[in-house]
Parts: sequence; C-alpha cells; structure tokens
Amino acid sequence: MGGKDLDYSPGFGNEHSSEAVSGALPVGRNAPQRAPFGLYAEQLSGTAFTEPRARNRRSWLYRIRPSAAHPPFRRVDNGWLRGAPFRDVEPDPNRLRWSPLPMPDEPTDFVQGLVTVGGNGDVLRREGIGIHWYAANRSMERRVFSSSDGEFLIVPQRGILLIRTELGVLQAEPGHVALIPRGVRFRVELPEGTARGYVCENYGQPFQLPDLGPIGANGLANARDFLAPVAAYEDGDEETEVINKFGGNLWAAVYGHSPLDVVAWHGNHVPYLYDLRTFNVLGSISYDHPDPSIFTVLTSPSDTPGLANADFVVFAPRWLVGEDTFRPPYFHRNVMSEFMGLVEGAYDAKAEGFVPGGASLHNMMSAHGPDRTTFDRASTAELVPQKIDDGLAFMFETRWPVVPTEFALGGSHRQEGYDRVWEGLERHFGL
Repeated sequence: MGGKDLDYSPGFGNEHSSEAVSGALPVGRNAPQRAPFGLYAEQLSGTAFTEPRARNRRSWLYRIRPSAAHPPFRRVDNGWLRGAPFRDVEPDPNRLRWSPLPMPDEPTDFVQGLVTVGGNGDVLRREGIGIHWYAANRSMERRVFSSSDGEFLIVPQRGILLIRTELGVLQAEPGHVALIPRGVRFRVELPEGTARGYVCENYGQPFQLPDLGPIGANGLANARDFLAPVAAYEDGDEETEVINKFGGNLWAAVYGHSPLDVVAWHGNHVPYLYDLRTFNVLGSISYDHPDPSIFTVLTSPSDTPGLANADFVVFAPRWLVGEDTFRPPYFHRNVMSEFMGLVEGAYDAKAEGFVPGGASLHNMMSAHGPDRTTFDRASTAELVPQKIDDGLAFMFETRWPVVPTEFALGGSHRQEGYDRVWEGLERHFGL
C-alpha cells in the first residue's frame, strides 16, 4: 500500500487510540482535571450524542491549544466550489460525459483546485452529496481546510497526496481512497508536484461498510484493510489560514498557530486510507451479470432501508466466467443516479471516449449501457474465462438526481455529442 513509510492503525469503525508522546493519552477518563503535559481535552463529535452506539462517531483529542481559541471567520471567495442545494441550472435528464479536468496554469493548491460537478440534497439538512473534481500543482502552505457540510471521500487519479490531518498523516496515491470525516481539518501536500482526482462530499450519514446479508461474514471491502493514521502533531506559532466550508460557502480565519496540534487521541471519528485493489470482488460463477451493488465499498444509508444517500462502488480487477452471458454491464435505467470516474486503464462497457481522469453522469432513469463497439464485441465473443485487470473505475451512486453546475455544463472539457456512442445499435429482431 502507499505510504509504506508511515504508520497506520488498521480497522474500519474501530475504537482507535494513538499518542505521539508517551503518556499523553489519559488513562481511565476522557477529561481529567488536568490533562497530561498541559494539553487540552476536546471531543469532536461526528454524530449526535444520542444516536445508537453502533452508529455513533466521536473522538477525544488532546491538543496543545483548544479549537475554541480562534478569531472570527470571514467569508472568502468560493472559486468554483459549491454546496447544495444546487440551483445554477435546472435538473437535466441528459447523459453527460467529460474529459479530464485541465490542469491549472496558475499556482493552485488542493482547495483552490476544487471544482464542483453538481450534487443534490441540502447541506443545512445534512442530506445528499456534492461531487467535485480537483486539479492542483502546489502544496497547501500555511493553510488547512475542513468541511462542516460533510465528509470528504477523495479518489486520486493522478499524483500522490500527502494528507496531514488533526489525527495524523495519510499518503494516498492513484488506486487508493482517503476518507476525511466531517469537521476534521487537513492540509494536502503534493510530493510529485501535481495531482488530480475526484471527491464525493457526503452530507448525510457517515459512510459505513455495507451489510453483507447472504454473502456471509466476509467479502467486499474488509474492515482490516482500512488504515487510520497515528498521532502526529505540529507545534509552531506561524500564522495559518484555516478555511471552513460551511453552508456551501468558504469561510476563513487566520490562527496564530497550526491547528494540527493534536498530540494524542482516541475514538472512531477518524480519517482512513483504503487501497481499492484489496477489494474482495464477488460475482457470478454461473450466468448473468450481477447488479453493480455487489461492488459497493462504502454506503451512506438514508431513512429508507436499502435506499442509499450515497454508495461508493469500485469496478476492480476481476474474472468473468458467466456462461451464455452478455458479460459487460447490461443496458438499464435506474432509480439511482450514477456518476462514474476512471482512475486508470479502460472500462469494459465503453470502448472509447471514457478515459482516465474523465467522468460521466447518468441521472435517474436515463437509459445507458454499453456502446455499439462493446455490444458487438461482447455479443460474439468466445466465452472463455476472462480476466479484467486493465482498468480501475468507480461510481458515486445516489438516491436523488444530480443537478450539475453551470461550470460542469459549460466547461471546455465537456464532451459534446455523448449520445452518439449509442448510434448504430441496429435492429436484430426477426421471427
């Protein structure tokens, strides 16, 4: 896995604990009268206090200065970053596809390089999602960022991200995802100088591992493959700009110190790193193509059982062995809305046009499926066992239509004429 030189604590949803200085973590209580080494005890809650224990998220932080010690925040320019509700344009049932987001010409860090594709729901009601691209060519310097609106699921497509959070350091590269919980502050550095990728900002219930039902106790994403950071802190008096996404807008305050000053912590409201290549793919060993829900890595549930606020789905390397089966994804219309991205290689339902760094959006009930070239090839292929190992694609799936932004619809990297990929699907009916 990436970040081999970093230490991690494995296990999704665990009660992790870590200290950068031995003895900094109190024993036997969360808020002693005097915390060790003169630290301040502070609880960071990702859910309401009274939510069921199985869903409750919180961490206790022991820091050099309390988060409460800061000057007022002021509104700053959002750039192309937006929050729900999205009202730039009216909802659009058309199928959309984009080439990779162009890399910036001017010096641009991770926050400045965030561009919103669209989304749904309402950040103030904590429901729905925002979908963003990022393209950056410099590290964040004396700046940290957090989102009060939702957790950030970051999918790198190009370049390594060194993510310094309040709870420690993650190193994410293409093929990994990094999950930054709501409210956790972080800074993104670029060891390779440039980076590009995707973000799902989840406004709803925190992502969790999906139930496995009749699959049993194992399979899909294994909890032990999620890696939480270990405590690492900054202790300095240099001015740091702290940017908070709140109510869909950006607010900033200049602190007289780095807020990444947590010396010890324990809890389960923590960042994670996950290598998508460790996903245990399950599929048909007889006939037919399973529904893509079988590829769910993480899910954010809604108030309707089985209807996700958001699902994160990966199409990882796998074997196809179905007999008398059209093996690529089938033609379909779906009540869920699907945003797809490609990290590397090729996607088995699109022969061309869908390229690494690109994206597509198939909104609720829009008909889609393989293009003609893929259909013709798959309909006549010899059905021997086939290894799909030349691509890594993913999907953000959500219960509501994704309303695109004006930038996404008018951007130079939007592919015009996407509908033409389904031209030439000939009539074969005959009695």
